[in-house]
Amino acid sequence: MSTLPLFGDDDGRRPKNEPKAEPPEEKIYRVSQLNRVVRGLLEDRFANVWVEGELSDVTRAASGHVYFTLNDEAEPAQVRVVMFKNDARRSKARLEDGARVKVQGQLSLFTPRGSYQLIARIAMPFGLGELHAQFERVRKRLEAEGLLAPERKRALPKLPRVLGVVTSQQGAALHDIVRVAQSRCPLRIVVSPCLVQGAQAPASIVQALENLQRLPELDVVIIGRGGGSAEDLIAFNDESVARAIAACRVPTVSAVGHEVDISIADLIADARAATPSNAAEIVVPERRVLLTELRSKERAVARAIEVRLGRERLRLERLGKQLEDPRSLLASVRGRIEAMQRRLAHTMSTLLHARRTHTRALTERIARTDPRLLLSQRREALVQLRTKLTSLARPLVFERRARFAERAGRLSALSPLAILARGYAIALHEPSGKALLRADDAGEGDVLQVRLHEGTLRARVERK
Repeated sequence: MSTLPLFGDDDGRRPKNEPKAEPPEEKIYRVSQLNRVVRGLLEDRFANVWVEGELSDVTRAASGHVYFTLNDEAEPAQVRVVMFKNDARRSKARLEDGARVKVQGQLSLFTPRGSYQLIARIAMPFGLGELHAQFERVRKRLEAEGLLAPERKRALPKLPRVLGVVTSQQGAALHDIVRVAQSRCPLRIVVSPCLVQGAQAPASIVQALENLQRLPELDVVIIGRGGGSAEDLIAFNDESVARAIAACRVPTVSAVGHEVDISIADLIADARAATPSNAAEIVVPERRVLLTELRSKERAVARAIEVRLGRERLRLERLGKQLEDPRSLLASVRGRIEAMQRRLAHTMSTLLHARRTHTRALTERIARTDPRLLLSQRREALVQLRTKLTSLARPLVFERRARFAERAGRLSALSPLAILARGYAIALHEPSGKALLRADDAGEGDVLQVRLHEGTLRARVERK
């Protein structure tokens, strides 16, 4: 077994002009000097080395360089690797989480932080990593049973009252979910804590989900954790966890890791969120949006009633213009008006009842989330609107009745028979049958017929 020379020995590579190392008791190194010596040793001893392992935490920088962690599958060990843009472009292996590869490169040390890394020049596939293979086995088994089918996904409740959260009680994910949910709309949040990492994590997650479903008023569940490496997220690829999510009696939202992380839990849940904060945004609606929607519905009710009243008003006006003989049509028109009044009253009553029912339902839903003062103001506004609508309808009917009576009286007053009843008479020239308007239209001796209110007289002109 070979031993690396101690830093400062002549066998180590040192930068130019670097003084020869003296015995420890006589030489004191600065940190930068020490890191440079170690970097020289690493680059000289491991200038061309092959390493195999499983990829995780793969990150592609905007510059094109690829950074990842190479994990030992036999025991806990890992090394950070960087592959520069041109080498990554020529890579024969797919640089993605879970891939098992062998890389060739040079060990080096990042002097500012004193951490060593492998600068890879070649990456070749070395079979699928165990994590990826296990992921694919579970995914294919669940897919064959139809548990990943899009048609079995359930819609999330529009206004949840009770939100269940299955995650670690100490993790940042819980804090993010609670903070975002309470800032959007107050609701009850029930946390069922569990382990999210380690060998006992799958059983803990399943148990926490079962405990949460004992709550009768539960509406929706968020299950997840914050980001991590592929090994950290392995519990959410467990088949027992996937089946527990599929069997959950309420819709589920998976919020495991970051946006780039995909787990079996993401595939089987009813909805997937990029992050725990995003899950809270998906599940909990904004109170401001709900209030805006309620005000919009109130305005729609008012506009619908105004349009209906305007339509009925136009119909009444058209009916009034079609009247020819009030004495013969009075009974028919009165019956039609009464029928229209009944229809209008029934329509208004039905419409108001439907709107009251709808408004009451919205009010009850908002009552569970909104402050008492705001709810009281909405209720008072609704009562005022109902009173205003009632007061507008009654004067309109009375006004139409009065207008009809007035027009009937005017028509009766214009009738010729009514004029004769007041003592007037009509003189008809008997030879021509024309009504006389001037005395010059008849000569002396002409015979006239004088029509009175009751009966007719025959007269002769004696003189003019």
